[in-house]
Amino acid sequence: MDPADVSLSSWSSSVDNQKEEYKIWDYNPSIAAAAVGAGVCGFLTLLHALRLARNRVGFCIPFIIGGLFETIGYAARAGAYNNTESLPPYVAQSLLILLAPIFFAASIYAILGRLIRRVDGDNISIVHPSVMTRFFVIGDVLCFLIQGGGGGILSQAKNQSDMDLGNNTILVGLGLQIYLFCFFVKIAGSFHRDLQNHLTVSAMDGKFPWRRYMVLLYVACSCVGLRNTYRVVEYAMGKDGFLLSHEWPLYVGDFALMAVTLIVCLAWYDPNIRPRRTPTDGAEMELL
Repeated sequence: MDPADVSLSSWSSSVDNQKEEYKIWDYNPSIAAAAVGAGVCGFLTLLHALRLARNRVGFCIPFIIGGLFETIGYAARAGAYNNTESLPPYVAQSLLILLAPIFFAASIYAILGRLIRRVDGDNISIVHPSVMTRFFVIGDVLCFLIQGGGGGILSQAKNQSDMDLGNNTILVGLGLQIYLFCFFVKIAGSFHRDLQNHLTVSAMDGKFPWRRYMVLLYVACSCVGLRNTYRVVEYAMGKDGFLLSHEWPLYVGDFALMAVTLIVCLAWYDPNIRPRRTPTDGAEMELL
């Protein structure tokens, strides 16, 4: 055989291997599943928008942003059906679905602060609500920048080294997000326990079901926490891992949990969840 033919065949085989190694998708995304994801998230986002317009609860705006991210992300997955060679749909769905829960977390952090102020529990919480909200929102922004940066690296990866750097950057952002969320849940649990032991006058008001709202808060936190854990495992396993190379885990470990979060958090538009201060009732701040 001509040495030139052997060399050409070897070069062609190498190129084919590289294309296989760095292919964008490991499967053809399901248009039906993506359409359901976009439809459900779009409908829930619309409900949030209507409740926001009606009650003007500004701290819930991040729910709308996160819901739009989820909706557009799953729509991009539907657009990638039988179009897996196109990079923009892949980058859009990857980044938007990855980053959406950060916005949900921002509103969840603000919710606890409002609940604390609503029951006049500023002196009970181990962290003052104003400081707590600022701290966690700043942490959320940092998580957003880190994960967004990692997603950007992955979208422009040209070799395995770039892919590893992008995955590791996202893992750092997700790890920080989980750490912050665990700290937040600890603060919420501590406040819940102390408030039950030392009820304020406002907490004894039967018209405000603060215990139910705390349960809903725990449900939302659990969903976001489980989703973040799933994502950490997903990226830790790498592109060739089972979670990234199969489609259905995304809908179980991410979509379903975020849909439940959006449903549960519809309750936060209650206009009664706001600080109640009456100049003539100074005793309302006293612990019983």
